[in-house]
Amino acid sequence: MKVIIAGGGTGGHLYPGIALADEFKARGGEVMFVGTERGIETRAVPKAGYPLKLIDVSGIKRVGLVKTLSSLGKLPVSFFQCQAIISEFKPDVVVGVGGYASGPMVMVARTRGLTTAVLEQNSIPGVTNKILGKVVHKIFGSFEASAKFFPTHKFVRAGNPVRHALISAPAGQGTGILVLGGSQGARALNQVLPEALAYAFTQVPAVPVTHQTGEKDVEETKAAYARAGVTADVRPFIDDMAKAYADAKLCVCRAGATTCAELTALGRPSILIPFPQAADDHQTHNARELEQAGAAVLMAQSAATGETLGKVIVDLLKDEAKLKAMGEAARKLGRPHAAREIADALQNLAGVPTTTAQEVRS
Repeated sequence: MKVIIAGGGTGGHLYPGIALADEFKARGGEVMFVGTERGIETRAVPKAGYPLKLIDVSGIKRVGLVKTLSSLGKLPVSFFQCQAIISEFKPDVVVGVGGYASGPMVMVARTRGLTTAVLEQNSIPGVTNKILGKVVHKIFGSFEASAKFFPTHKFVRAGNPVRHALISAPAGQGTGILVLGGSQGARALNQVLPEALAYAFTQVPAVPVTHQTGEKDVEETKAAYARAGVTADVRPFIDDMAKAYADAKLCVCRAGATTCAELTALGRPSILIPFPQAADDHQTHNARELEQAGAAVLMAQSAATGETLGKVIVDLLKDEAKLKAMGEAARKLGRPHAAREIADALQNLAGVPTTTAQEVRS
């Protein structure tokens, strides 16, 4: 089976696509990614071992009149590029994962009669998926709240695919704190965590800290931890996320869909501080669903000071039973086999006999 996975831009869009690609590859399938030169896919897709084609497309939402007109002017070129990619690769299925490249590629695939689908990772869909949801064969969602935005007969709550390397790694007995701001980091978390942890560690014994900052803030954040007197392993990007999660007893994170999927698949308790400028405030909606299930503590960025966040960290570190209960609640929400279920459904839609990874290996 040949599959095109289109989209990216951020890790939240891309990594579920890579997880799905890994599932198809394990079944003997062939996968190609389509993205733009400005997204994380230019680095992450080749590193994951997949071919990547780039198209010239950009966003039209909240970019101003001039940029909107420029983006609209690029659409004919992007549609032509998508036609050429499809003619050359001849896919059985085209899947959009969100991001700029998703729209033109899925639209062109649909006009050519190919099986199409989108992954909707968030509780509030983005504008591209709202449009594509009207034309694709299936929408695979992660949160129940997103179902109302799509035709009922098309929506399947399958969960957000999580990379096999994460769900197959040993669970570990975490002792530390993991800070994640998403694939590009989060300046607000980079600024507040050194002060919050300095406060917390005056109330409870210090624990190991691993903090992913993004490329821009790494040196500044290291300096902030040094001034705060907190020992932390500060990195621009964490490649071995399986180990990072295994080493953590508590995660302090943004509430992007991929982060939420990983936290729940691995059963990790968390403090979620949503990015307030996320489209339609979808990260707050994501976090609220985890909080209501008892899997996380939701804290607005505006409320997260060194002292207020530090107090929440102290309360959790002092209560091992609560941390354990939060982890168990998170695991109940998790769908670690989402990639397998989505791949099965797509093969059935395309009329391709379903072959599991286990059957290929044997």
